[in-house]
Amino acid sequence: MTKVKFATTWLDGCSGCHMSFLDLDERLIELGERIELVYSPLVDFKDFPTDVDACLIEGAVSSEDDLHKVQMVRERSKVLIAFGDCAVTTNVPGMRNAIGTAAVLERAYCDNATHNRGIPDEIIPRLLPKALPVHHVVHIDCFLPGCPPQADLIWRVLNELLDGQAPAAAKLARFGK
Repeated sequence: MTKVKFATTWLDGCSGCHMSFLDLDERLIELGERIELVYSPLVDFKDFPTDVDACLIEGAVSSEDDLHKVQMVRERSKVLIAFGDCAVTTNVPGMRNAIGTAAVLERAYCDNATHNRGIPDEIIPRLLPKALPVHHVVHIDCFLPGCPPQADLIWRVLNELLDGQAPAAAKLARFGK
């Protein structure tokens, strides 16, 4: 049986979605029988491959680096899944949108700094004017909401994808359900 080339990656977020992925616990072994993990921040891969079958992407598009990364990941992935509320709606990273980039940088690096006050211009990636959900930048094949998505939902969605079905995770993860 040919394994599905599977990747995970992150943009601007807290990595909580990846921690929830790890909460699959022993089911990771079963998943490993069906996929080949070709890239993830959870392991030591340096370069995103050119031929990924499915990729979970966590986080909002908040910087120029994020923008380039999400475009590259989309080009190289057959199926791209917005993984978690930051990827789906911008969630916490989007809270800066009402304030503006300059005010956020000033507050973080000048007002709240105890050492080396001043906005770094070479160390941090240049922020976009607004944090964006992934689907505002590239086509998304599946939305997997939650902050973080529950491990059982991740398991269900991945198995449906691996079985050739089109999962409707957004319907499964609605508030009030």
